[in-house]
Amino acid sequence: MPCWGLRAETLARDPGWLIFSVLAVRRPDSFSITWTQGLPGFMALRNQVVIWIGLLLALILSLWIFRGVLLPFVVGAALAYLLNPLVNQLQKWRFNRVWATVVVLFSVLTVIVSVFFMFVPLIGQQIIGLIQRLPGYVGDLQELAVALSPEINEWLGPGRAEQFQSSLNDLARQALGFIATLPAELVNIGLTGAAVVGFTVLAPVVAFYLLLDWEGMVRGIDELLPKQHKREVKGILREIDKSMAGVIRGQGSVLLLDAAFYATALSLVGLNYGLAVGLIGGLLSFIPFVGFTVGLGLSVGIAIVQFSPNWWMVVLVASIYLFWQFIEGNILYPKLVGSSININPVWMMFALLALGAVFGFVGLLLAVPMAAIASVLVRYGVRKYKESTLYLGPKRAAPNDDAAS
Repeated sequence: MPCWGLRAETLARDPGWLIFSVLAVRRPDSFSITWTQGLPGFMALRNQVVIWIGLLLALILSLWIFRGVLLPFVVGAALAYLLNPLVNQLQKWRFNRVWATVVVLFSVLTVIVSVFFMFVPLIGQQIIGLIQRLPGYVGDLQELAVALSPEINEWLGPGRAEQFQSSLNDLARQALGFIATLPAELVNIGLTGAAVVGFTVLAPVVAFYLLLDWEGMVRGIDELLPKQHKREVKGILREIDKSMAGVIRGQGSVLLLDAAFYATALSLVGLNYGLAVGLIGGLLSFIPFVGFTVGLGLSVGIAIVQFSPNWWMVVLVASIYLFWQFIEGNILYPKLVGSSININPVWMMFALLALGAVFGFVGLLLAVPMAAIASVLVRYGVRKYKESTLYLGPKRAAPNDDAAS
């Protein structure tokens, strides 16, 4: 056997050869030699995992350090991602990339500015009026509950009626506390006047330069991919792109349709501040169940104060939300978003709360796309785990191979 003839100085210089030789001699047990041959691959995999984890931690640390200035860059990148297909289409029609970018971005900004000057003054007045009137609505609900206490006692019983009154009082305190802390919260998440001005100026500039160099960035990323795993990494990136498209384009379309329907329908039935309530409920619909719950609660509460004792109008206001929730869940979401996101609502809410707490308003914007990316990576990891020997167990040598050896 070759390992027993090693000289003492060889063993002192590299004692690992003794272990390797002992494992290699054990020919009947093919698992040992396979494990030894797979050791370099395992070390390379470990190094790759360490490098990628280090890069991820560096990215998170950078986002946290620069979170105060990220808002225009995040919005500009999202705008560029949305508009890139339109720029590519103009290029197919023999437009220069620069002119295609200018035409698309100028057209979109013209529409946004026009809508802003047409609707924002009215919407702003309604939102300010709603915030100022909200404590009064809560107080009116309390007075109405006291006036209807005999009927409520008859419907619910004394114990539940008292519990209902206590819940209403808690709601009043929470509403007043929310309104009192709203300015401070807006400052905390970065929505100050300077931040808004910087956002409106910088975001289009960032979007312009990203659109202009989009193809070059894609080529640069493609050249940096490890050649050995290039096909697999590009497959993961395609899945992430599909999921991101579902989040930004699909869910964004659903969100705008929700806001437009709620605002229009509530205004048509004559609900006070219906435009503001509908927009708030629609724009919050990117958080699972939160937009529907907030919009329904606000609109029904206002309708009770405004229309009582005409309870049919209260039922009509509530039916608007129930009807559109059915349309959204069964028609809009499957058609516009489909299965491209495939994110559990609990995971989505956790991502919103966690990233919002760490990065503020920028974290709320990043939460949904980051959750989509994480879901793709988790599904890939689970798929690779189920293909690995850790899940399937070590491969056994075939009986014919053992006989031959």
